[in-house]
Amino acid sequence: MTDQAATGPLLLATKLHAPLRPDLVPRARLRTQMERRGQPGLTLVSAAAGFGKTTLVAEWFALGPSTAWLSLDGGDNDPATFWAYVIAAIQTVDHRLASEAGALVRDPSASIETITTTLVNELHAAGEQLVVVLDDYHVIETAEIHQAVAFLLEHLPSHVRLVIATRADPPLPLAALRAQGDLLEIRAADLRFTSEEATAYLTETMGLTLTTDDVERLGARTEGWIAALQLAALSMQGRADVAGFIADFAGDDRFILDYLVGEVLDRQGPSVRTFLLETSILGRLTGPLCDAVTGGHDGRTTLEHLDRDNLFVVPLDDRRSWYRYHHLFADVLRAHLLDEEADRVPELHRRASDWYDGIGQAGEAIVHALEGGDAERAAELIEVAAPAMQQSRQERTLRDWLERLPADVYADRPVLALTLVGTRMATGATAGVEALLQLVEAAMSRTSPPPIVVDAAAFERLPAQVAVQRSGLALLTGDLDATITHATRVLDLVGPDDHLRRGSANALIGLALWARGDLVEAERRYRDAVQHLRNAGYLSDALGCSIALADILLAQGRLGDAAHTLEAGLRLTAEDAGLRGAADMHVGLCEVLLEQGDLEGAAQHLAASADFGDPAGLPQHPYRRRVAAARLCAARGSFAEASTLLEEAVPLYDTDFSPPVRPVTALRARVQLAEGDLGAAQRWATDRHLSIDDEPTYVDEYAHLTLARILLAHHRASGDPTILAGATQLLGRLLTAAEDGHRTASAIEALTLLASAQHAASDSRAAVASLADAARRAEPEGQLQVFVDAGPSIVGLLRKLASVNGAPTLTHRALAAIEGSGTSPGRGVRSTGLVEDLSARELDVLRLLKSELGGPEIARELHVSLNTLRTHTKHIYTKLAVNNRREALRRAAELGL
Repeated sequence: MTDQAATGPLLLATKLHAPLRPDLVPRARLRTQMERRGQPGLTLVSAAAGFGKTTLVAEWFALGPSTAWLSLDGGDNDPATFWAYVIAAIQTVDHRLASEAGALVRDPSASIETITTTLVNELHAAGEQLVVVLDDYHVIETAEIHQAVAFLLEHLPSHVRLVIATRADPPLPLAALRAQGDLLEIRAADLRFTSEEATAYLTETMGLTLTTDDVERLGARTEGWIAALQLAALSMQGRADVAGFIADFAGDDRFILDYLVGEVLDRQGPSVRTFLLETSILGRLTGPLCDAVTGGHDGRTTLEHLDRDNLFVVPLDDRRSWYRYHHLFADVLRAHLLDEEADRVPELHRRASDWYDGIGQAGEAIVHALEGGDAERAAELIEVAAPAMQQSRQERTLRDWLERLPADVYADRPVLALTLVGTRMATGATAGVEALLQLVEAAMSRTSPPPIVVDAAAFERLPAQVAVQRSGLALLTGDLDATITHATRVLDLVGPDDHLRRGSANALIGLALWARGDLVEAERRYRDAVQHLRNAGYLSDALGCSIALADILLAQGRLGDAAHTLEAGLRLTAEDAGLRGAADMHVGLCEVLLEQGDLEGAAQHLAASADFGDPAGLPQHPYRRRVAAARLCAARGSFAEASTLLEEAVPLYDTDFSPPVRPVTALRARVQLAEGDLGAAQRWATDRHLSIDDEPTYVDEYAHLTLARILLAHHRASGDPTILAGATQLLGRLLTAAEDGHRTASAIEALTLLASAQHAASDSRAAVASLADAARRAEPEGQLQVFVDAGPSIVGLLRKLASVNGAPTLTHRALAAIEGSGTSPGRGVRSTGLVEDLSARELDVLRLLKSELGGPEIARELHVSLNTLRTHTKHIYTKLAVNNRREALRRAAELGL
């Protein structure tokens, strides 16, 4: 086993060694096929069990000094465990590789996304040739792991290769890799033994004397299936009538396999046969463990004997102290064990569980207790292991174990029951949580019989922790009153130094108040939450609350305070490189500068965020980054690019418990209006069932302000006075509600739109007064963009206002920005001959188009997907009025770009 920090998963060193065999049949034709394809980013070896995938990959890659090997199993479905093993495998090549990612994987506050991003960056910086082999990848079922592996493939440095051996194709972007020529596929048709290979294996490796007809008939029976050939060879050793044996078996794969394993077992002595059956319950075999399970004393000797006789044991380390059975062989052995001695299976698992518990491997001990049906033992082991597992972010594995326990176990174990509640809430599954909470409350007050308690301190914290979970559950169901009530009870129950629960409770209260529109009290609660969570050491959660706090401050029109909050978050991430959230802070600062009309500053923060990548952000980051980028594009007049980004953002929309106060679809409707697509915007409003008669609420405030914009555009197109009257009436109600809730940003927008409506109604005096009121409110924080977004409809009013003595200076800046004089922040003079300015990212792409790099290489260099690169290239060609790369470079040179 490898040494791990206390907060990291305990790793088995045997999984980091390729299972090498000295009796391989050379597969020269497959090596030729591989070499002909060069060095693709992904090599996929995909076929059913028994086709020699592991053996082939080991022959190809494992002897090289730059190969990192990982044999996966079902316990690796927890993302934290998976990446801990991947990094450990890489460090077997060079202990200096992925050192920062290795530290992060042992840090409970570091996200899997941060770990994978750091890993990519470290591999890129190292520049060393590396092959990473993931064997038995089919056991991985966790979507989060597949997504992270896809991210790794998308950004894989050119000197790094990934090799996956699997029984089924993984949910990775194989089609895209195939189209890019970055995928080598080896499948069952390639892996089947040819006649020549079957002959070499049966006669040379296994030492059988067979005729050409015997080999051909056996090959036809097995269709080149390697596992069946090996079993058949073992069964034929010492037989006089080989031809008769070959003729005796036929049928489908499973029939052949069962038949042949039975033949092999029947040819073993009683002690070896018993050993094989009893140890078939083990995923890995070592002498002392086998002795503990069988009650014998010669486990090591027996394993060495099985290895020498090619009885389907695979060595897992160089010293041959750990082995495993071939998967298919183990499956059939277990089936025979159940048929012959089913009543002994629980006892065998209990012995294995005791042995693993004795050497401190809680995970294996728990699995065997569960497999053996010993629910009480499993419950005790899980309750002891749970705190460390939660600290090391292994909630998924923990929940899998807990869900396997019978329901009646939880009646006597309230701490364990609440652990199950926590794992369900953490993974977004709330079904059955209320019943579990009631069970916990009943057990807490019961004295006869008393509940089973392993952790006395955790038992003492149960009332407060139950209240935290009830508050979160109420928030998810939309019961804001109950959210506040339960969270307030938490504050009454815990002491001043219980920072984690005080921080959680204040954040929950803040969320409920935010959803109600009470931003003043919500802000206070969030400030308390951030401080308590920082004191508790839960820094990622503190950063998540900082983003929410900044959003609240932006809604209040306090741009400077929002910036200070986000900058404090950035300083926190600078102090701890493992923290996720820096990308989110940059997106937040981009939003602040967008409100102030500083488009260049906003672009710089957006670029800084992109350098971290989506996986390095908090849950909301993927959609928030795209929204910020879309707003920047729209502010620069690139509406088509803005629309593309918003289309990407819609399926990613995740408020992560925060109220959905600014839905992506509403912003998309605003961009559609700016593009002149009134019909699309109207369809959105209809689909949302928005009406001018709706009672204003804070959650729908942004949507209703968008509806007002749609109505004003409709009036400009139709001249219908009733539409204008409806818009004016709606804006008046929205203004009142925003002022009552101290939501300055919404009040400024409502006043600006109201000025436009009054101007359309020929009430210039009222229009100028409304616009002046909006400008005075926006002046202290420099909120420029809201006027720029209103565009030509208020230009005349701005001119009138600018001519008045004492008019806010913001008036002149807004007028200059709209008229395109070039004096507003972020807006330069358009390059002569360009249809539209190239964005900063498009200029990056253009520079790389000048190199000799191909599309996939440019995408990797920029850390973007190939589809994103194609979108940027298409925009470049459109703006330069060209059709291909050569013309783009020529035109760029002419323009001095």
